Amino acid sequence: MIALRSDEELDALRSAGRIVAEVIKTLSRAAKDGVTTGDLDRMAREEILKKGGYPAFKGYKGYPGNICTSLNETVVHGIPSTRKLRRGDILSLDVGVKLKDYFGDAAATVAIGEISEHAAKLLDVTKKSLDAGIAAARHGGRLGDISHAIQQYVESNGFSVVRAFVGHGIGKALHEEPEIPNFGPCDRGPRLENGMVLAIEPMVNVGTHDVEILEDGWTAVTMDRRLSAHFEHTIAIRPDGPEILTQ
Repeated sequence: MIALRSDEELDALRSAGRIVAEVIKTLSRAAKDGVTTGDLDRMAREEILKKGGYPAFKGYKGYPGNICTSLNETVVHGIPSTRKLRRGDILSLDVGVKLKDYFGDAAATVAIGEISEHAAKLLDVTKKSLDAGIAAARHGGRLGDISHAIQQYVESNGFSVVRAFVGHGIGKALHEEPEIPNFGPCDRGPRLENGMVLAIEPMVNVGTHDVEILEDGWTAVTMDRRLSAHFEHTIAIRPDGPEILTQ
């Protein structure tokens, strides 16, 4: 079952999404050379609690961090640690918040100082592929329209789309139906209806789309250890077009 959220529920989801967006903005500014990913994790927890929410990832299926901090070749689920950021790194910040009974989820990849031209292109293409996916999330369309728009944009720019991880529905649970692949044909899958809430999250690699899970059971890295980027928004399907809830 894919939930259709009421106007009251959407208000609650907007409130959760607003906290997510504010925290990502704060972390993006703080992510500088010499700062550790653990520093950012502690900062995120303090900010989320101060705003009345709770870090949605903490303890989720045993996950140890408050947020995910994925560096360079790490695709998703990087665990915060004592590792220091260095100029030239790219860092994906994935933040989830539970506010009362509702969840928000978003991610952004940021540059640490000056990065290579190719890394900058990767970030730009991944962000624009998310924009393309959101633009395709039209009332009356189909879920596959989102997937196809993302894949087409990414691959037309010479990068690859991760298959092992996908977007998801979100609302009263962090992960709900439906799954939202970032690849596949258009005009397939469930019809998009007013009140659906979706977390759309392209994960894009410079090289192969294949990934490997490290021994910690969480950290997913590119198989060829080349760079990866990740952008995500929680959106609602509305009659007049998609509404971004995490900005």
